[in-house]
Amino acid sequence: MLLAVDVGNTQTVFGLYSGAEALGQWRVATEPERTADELAVLVDRLLDLQDRNAEDIDAACLASTVPVLVREYESLAERYLDATMLVVGPGIKTGIPIRVDDPREVGPDRIANAVAARERYGAPCVVVDFGTATNFDAVSAAGEYVGGAIAPGIETSMDALFARAARLVKVDFVPPPQAIGSNTVHALQSGCVFGFAGQIDGIVGRIRSQIGEQAKIVATGGLASLIAPHSEAIDLVDADLTLEGLRLLWEHNQDAD
Repeated sequence: MLLAVDVGNTQTVFGLYSGAEALGQWRVATEPERTADELAVLVDRLLDLQDRNAEDIDAACLASTVPVLVREYESLAERYLDATMLVVGPGIKTGIPIRVDDPREVGPDRIANAVAARERYGAPCVVVDFGTATNFDAVSAAGEYVGGAIAPGIETSMDALFARAARLVKVDFVPPPQAIGSNTVHALQSGCVFGFAGQIDGIVGRIRSQIGEQAKIVATGGLASLIAPHSEAIDLVDADLTLEGLRLLWEHNQDAD
């Protein structure tokens, strides 16, 4: 079985696969100080939820935006899982042409998203990934990764607002009853949900003007389901997109060998 791991700045998502079949998915907080020993305990507990154990895993694929954790996950695979690990980064086979100024600058999660979106939904397409940052990644009609845009993430932006405005308190990230908030909580929720939906529609509109108006717009990430219903541009939400991209990258690199 394959363990796919998407390490983001805020959250880490684990996915377990048998071939193309998804067996389980778990989301935990990213803690940069975690050691391989601590990760082994965490993974073992997660596998217990599926009545699995470490001996079932013979391969792992990692995308990490936290460089300090890469070595710890490599150690986890070597010492505890006895599994071959593929770290998504420069030099691996992606199966997708990367047409940007410096391909080494593109985050591994963005590559995984583009690979999975092209495979599942065809080209052209755009992935909107709601994480610590909101990433927009474009695949051209020719099936090439051509770049995108990066904007501050929802939680990142709202945390900055709460930190700088003493009279504002944190609110739940839920849709308000209407656009005009009659109290501070609803006003903040309106600005968050409708404001970010408008941002998505504006940026996607400009991207579509470059790669084609027929481009499918796919949302993923922790808060995708919050914004997608209020966006005119987003066609669908695919919560498993990044993990699916890691699975495809693993398979492609085995075929390349």
